[in-house]
Amino acid sequence: MTQTDQLRAMSEDHSAHNYHPLPIVVAEADGAWLTDVEGRRYLDMLAAYSAVNFGHGNPRLAEAARRQLDRVTLVSRAFDHDQFGPFVAELAELCGKDMVLPMNSGAEAVETALKTARKWGYEVKGVPAGEANIITFEGNFHGRTTTIISFSTDPDARDSYGPYTPGFRTVPYGDAEALKAAMDEHTVGVLIEPIQGEAGVNVPPSGFLRAVRELCTANGTLMIADEIQSGLGRTGTTFAVEHEGVVPDVYILGKALGGGIMPVSAVVADRDVLGVFKPGQHGSTFGGNPLACAIGREVIAILKTGEYQERSRTLGAHLHDRLGRLPGDLVREVRGRGLWAGVELNGPARPVSERLMDLGVLAKETHETTLRLAPPLVIERADLDWALDQLEIALKG
Repeated sequence: MTQTDQLRAMSEDHSAHNYHPLPIVVAEADGAWLTDVEGRRYLDMLAAYSAVNFGHGNPRLAEAARRQLDRVTLVSRAFDHDQFGPFVAELAELCGKDMVLPMNSGAEAVETALKTARKWGYEVKGVPAGEANIITFEGNFHGRTTTIISFSTDPDARDSYGPYTPGFRTVPYGDAEALKAAMDEHTVGVLIEPIQGEAGVNVPPSGFLRAVRELCTANGTLMIADEIQSGLGRTGTTFAVEHEGVVPDVYILGKALGGGIMPVSAVVADRDVLGVFKPGQHGSTFGGNPLACAIGREVIAILKTGEYQERSRTLGAHLHDRLGRLPGDLVREVRGRGLWAGVELNGPARPVSERLMDLGVLAKETHETTLRLAPPLVIERADLDWALDQLEIALKG
């Protein structure tokens, strides 16, 4: 039995665990294409779960990593290094903010943002000790740490991990009136995904993000935008909040910030927010290490050209046009922006993703009936069309 056959058998045992990987063993990658250990090629329509916005083996990112590997990759946090200052300055400029706190994983950055909001609430807003609350939304996915799953509404993420961290209120996604009703003088933050990725690429109603911004401003509350999946070019703009002209108080970034090479994340905000931390009060052993900063700087340089945002807008319009013409008896709804789509099927999505894999296309289901598509932003239009042709075949069974 080959490695691929073994993984296929494991993935078909749906009683083993909730997360079922696609049964391939990747050996090489180039642009939007992957090659497994048996030499078979696949077109990546997952973009490594949005971590590889700029393609596998992007030469600019690979060269930035190689240059840094020849110098220094890790230093004690007792010392500074020459990549740190430029990285945080360049990322702050990209976001239009004053300060950056680098971390590693997306969940670590979310935890940092939650701590920031609480500390800001007590020390700046004046909330009585222990009474701060943060509002989140149904269908959210911000990570898998104990605090984060405490406000998840997904039983698979939440069940059997209690007791849960208090201090959170959850309201329906897209419901501005419910948000308004949940806010009070002790609300220190509203944590929101501008587009909910894990929930099925759910786009909120038009005007909702503006309403969140206005409510946060009116109540003296931090708007915290989790752009880990939606940000850095994925939706056709640098940040998904830009589609409604909204500027949050706090950005949470990750995935694509590391260029698909290593984990890099960050919390970005103005000095009156992130400045609540004093030296030594929060940090991470590997956060902001030289290799991460060197890669992150090249990602920022790529984004500053606007090339990838434009590719996502142009190819994304084509993607959604073609998806919108899929048969209505097979596809109930198509959601998303840019090169990011959730295809809601009239049946289970897992068999479709497996048929796509057999046809040479990698896509992944979520929440039983949604097929998520997120190709690398370097994908060529001809390859995108070929993948969509295979999708039409896979949908017909």
